[in-house]
Amino acid sequence: MKNIAILKLATAAVALLLLGACATKTQPFDYSAYKASRPQSILVLPPLNNSPDVTASNSVLSAATKPLAEAGYYVMPVSLVSKAFKENGMTQPSDMHQTSAGKLREIFGADAAFYITVNKFGTSYTVINSETLVQVEGKLLDLKTGATLWQGAAQASSKEGEQQQQGGLAGVLISAIVKQVLASTFDDSHRYAGTATERLLATGVPNNGLLYGPRSPNYGKD
Repeated sequence: MKNIAILKLATAAVALLLLGACATKTQPFDYSAYKASRPQSILVLPPLNNSPDVTASNSVLSAATKPLAEAGYYVMPVSLVSKAFKENGMTQPSDMHQTSAGKLREIFGADAAFYITVNKFGTSYTVINSETLVQVEGKLLDLKTGATLWQGAAQASSKEGEQQQQGGLAGVLISAIVKQVLASTFDDSHRYAGTATERLLATGVPNNGLLYGPRSPNYGKD
């Protein structure tokens, strides 16, 4: 009898754990509006920058057009977009992001616009460590209807894949000094910005990635 009671308790505990796992599981993105719209051309707006680094917006923007083009979309050229915004009296990303969908479609003729926000960009230091971190989020907006077609977030960090430091406190301190010197000499933020942006704009990711564009051989298969 005692063993049966223990077995019942164990079974109940497993059931609770499974319920908890289901409750925290990320829900698949609803692609119904995206599939109904199926945009062919995308305007990438200069990213909003919530980080203290003034280079963040341009760094992320420089990495954004390639993955979208490779996914099968026609992406409005960055230089053309910049010139058109200036001709319409807009030089700040905040002004561009506040422009109505109808106005953007009138200016550029694109089917959709991609809005990116940089939340973290740069290297932070502690006594025994440093980390270069880039966090971005974005959404794809239908310029014909104003509907949000897709949204997501991604990040890249220098701490990814780091192994436990060996050699005691002295080894940790030496490693930290070397990392800080390298980080201050060679700014890695741009590289991690590219990685974070590519992850944000990734296609072929089940449940949450962007759909393939019409110029991709995988179009309509996702």
